[in-house]
Amino acid sequence: MIRKISTQKAPAAIGPYSQAIAAGDFLFASGQIPIDPATGSITAQGIAEQAEQVMKNIGGLLEAAGTDFSHVVKTTCFLADMGDFGAFNAVYEKYFTEKPARSCVAVKQLPKDVLCEVEVTAYTGA
Repeated sequence: MIRKISTQKAPAAIGPYSQAIAAGDFLFASGQIPIDPATGSITAQGIAEQAEQVMKNIGGLLEAAGTDFSHVVKTTCFLADMGDFGAFNAVYEKYFTEKPARSCVAVKQLPKDVLCEVEVTAYTGA
């Protein structure tokens, strides 16, 4: 069974995609950027603040799917500047305590000129 996951605790999709899709025992979440879902704007400054907002958005999606950070099996992290790697990791490790598999790459530019974006895949089965 495939179902769309939607929550007001994460930003609404800004394009032709879903916030997340549950497929069988897995959740595939679209990349989250540091948009404050309450205002629809980016207020966080600097990599640490932006990473915190991204993690809050991911947490909202995971909660809407009935799971949490401990069930994330894979993340893909995008940074606008690899010089932010250490500061980003300091925030990341507070949330992903189970240390899921991960890719982290620097990209030329992210939507809305943010500093980071993270997508997750979580196991939702028993």
